[in-house]
Amino acid sequence: MKKIFQRPKSMQDVATHYCAGCGHGIIHRLVAEIIDELKVREKVIAIAPVGCAVIAYDYWNFDVTEAAHGRCPAVATAIKRLRPNNVVFTYQGDGDLASIGIAETIHAANRGENITVIFVNNGVYGMTGGQMAPTTLIGQKTATSPLGRNAVCDGNPIKMLEMLAVLDGVKYLERVTVYSPQHVLKAKQAIRKAFRNQIENKGFSMVEIISMCPIYTGRSVEASIEWIKERVLKDYPLGVIKDKG
Repeated sequence: MKKIFQRPKSMQDVATHYCAGCGHGIIHRLVAEIIDELKVREKVIAIAPVGCAVIAYDYWNFDVTEAAHGRCPAVATAIKRLRPNNVVFTYQGDGDLASIGIAETIHAANRGENITVIFVNNGVYGMTGGQMAPTTLIGQKTATSPLGRNAVCDGNPIKMLEMLAVLDGVKYLERVTVYSPQHVLKAKQAIRKAFRNQIENKGFSMVEIISMCPIYTGRSVEASIEWIKERVLKDYPLGVIKDKG
């Protein structure tokens, strides 16, 4: 019998360590499918973050290196400049990219580095216990904001794409999510475009993916999806933020 759906060649046959309902597994597969479809697996070099995806190299069947916390764009810049024919991408969470790594992110984008950034935004520090992240919403309760994030004390959530959009070096920015099959397909289109931009030497591209984190938002999987639909997407609207054509 002919298989019509199977594991991508760019994915390893291993059990997942991610929590039930987490979006990382979906996003990992999308990345692997796109790399297979673009036929660039032997050229890909990924940079894994410090965070929930710190062992992404266990799941992907292509070259992956590790970077110090937040430094993925700096490492990607060095690799891409030394090996311009490779397809180089970072895979980062909101704590890694938007907190300790915010300077690396901004400067790589401002320089227009020809890399692809996959930015997974689940609104908390997932690996270390669910503390408040730069993307945590106002009023959202976390391990370090038990009364809810307060704008006066904690500042407002950082909208990375909107902030980066003003930089001339940025080619493409889009925000997607993966809570439904329709949104998964849309996310795949955005990620593919970000990779194609790099292959065509068009410059810096980032896709932000609003992801579920049932464990550290203290909700069931179903309630986590409703939380994204009813609350998160009001602060982080989906769509193309910038596309220089």
